[in-house]
Amino acid sequence: MNWKRAVAAVAACTLCLAPLMGCAQEKPQDSDLGGDVLAAIQAKGEITVAMEGTWAPWTYHDESGRLVGYDVEVATAIGEKLGVNVNFVEGEWSGLLAGLDSGRYDIMVNGVDIDEERQEKYEFSTPYAYNRTVVIVRADDDSIQDMEDLAGKKTANTLNSTYAAVGEAYGAQVTGVDDFIQTIELLTSGRIDATLNAEVSFYDYLNAHPDAPVRIACTDPQATQVAIPMRKGEDTVALREGIDKALAELAQEGVLTELSIQYFGMDISQAQ
Repeated sequence: MNWKRAVAAVAACTLCLAPLMGCAQEKPQDSDLGGDVLAAIQAKGEITVAMEGTWAPWTYHDESGRLVGYDVEVATAIGEKLGVNVNFVEGEWSGLLAGLDSGRYDIMVNGVDIDEERQEKYEFSTPYAYNRTVVIVRADDDSIQDMEDLAGKKTANTLNSTYAAVGEAYGAQVTGVDDFIQTIELLTSGRIDATLNAEVSFYDYLNAHPDAPVRIACTDPQATQVAIPMRKGEDTVALREGIDKALAELAQEGVLTELSIQYFGMDISQAQ
């Protein structure tokens, strides 16, 4: 009698576990697909893209509250090329790259400049935009004429951004902020001497605020390449190759040029 009960118990446990095992198989993990992140993304049917959502015209919200911008369009087009939906996740700059590290996000599409420090840690796609960094000052301030004049000046930028790094390289005292709008508020109130940002972002701001008492003092002579970072490793090789292929097709089809002109008023998708 005890033996029969034992067999029945084992059978019951097996039946209970079977549905759970079936559920686990419905959502493939990277390890289930040979560590291939792209294969896992396509099996899931969704790629998770990180961006700020507060940096016009790259990624921002329009008057209706809808997430829009050059990078939103580019990421959406890449998703279509890969055959998956795009799940946009917004956050502050300081946490976006950390989210890549932890695996919360698959890629980051947020006007990210390639630099040596980032290249050591992340895999980058081919460039899909080219950026020029400008120094923005109050309209009545002529104390900064060139990049060397940043030495000892107070600036503000999101920490760990390319713009903060450039400011520090020229000797500026950089204060960390959350976004571009906050830097302009600090600048116009006289709490900082300057801020650094993308030339196209400055003109976009000026178009929306034509009476803003700010101007460009000088331009960093070194243009930067904008690309899409993702985690390094053999498991992301296929993902990078897939994104590179998508970007090449979008460039050849004229989509990147069209989006650049739409959002920036100029073609930043090609090196000048």
